[in-house]
Amino acid sequence: MPRISAATVADHRADRHAALLAAAMEILAAEGAAGLTPAAVGARVGLARSSVYRYFSSTADILAQLVEDAIPRWAGRLASAAATGDDLEARVRAYGTVTLSFAAHPDYALLRALSALDLPPDCRDRLDQLHETMIGPLRDILAEAGHDDPGLVAHLGWNVLGEGLRRLAAGPADPAAVTRTVLEVLVRGMSPGRPSSP
Repeated sequence: MPRISAATVADHRADRHAALLAAAMEILAAEGAAGLTPAAVGARVGLARSSVYRYFSSTADILAQLVEDAIPRWAGRLASAAATGDDLEARVRAYGTVTLSFAAHPDYALLRALSALDLPPDCRDRLDQLHETMIGPLRDILAEAGHDDPGLVAHLGWNVLGEGLRRLAAGPADPAAVTRTVLEVLVRGMSPGRPSSP
């Protein structure tokens, strides 16, 4: 029987799974999706590729599990940010600021890697559900502010932030200017009751 390094077999498997995810994230951040394989992940923690397949079925599964691990953390940060401030503008600005900070975080490499993969439909559906948890706090802010369609407006706002993330990740000459402009557009677009143009 193989030696375990935890109190129980279940704890040992959980520890090893966490170590594999950490190794996968390191590889992804350093080498991009091209360097991320079950063999590379196993080598980083001293496991044979066949042992890695006990935890992940493929490279796509590794990425999906990394996202499953990362999104709840970011959703929690976004929910906390959305509760900051006394008015709509302050809360939207806080939510947008945290979202844009994602561009400088190693987790952002996950989004780029996932866009290059053809994920199975059930995996894509699960990731879509997780994605909704990140938009949820903005939708809640807008519902409280009295928007007629807070879900649609939140998704439009998320698209504005998504473009900001892409610009920031590309390394603009002045990231502060990009952040300032994106937040200004976001705040203006989220304000309810703006009169329509004639």
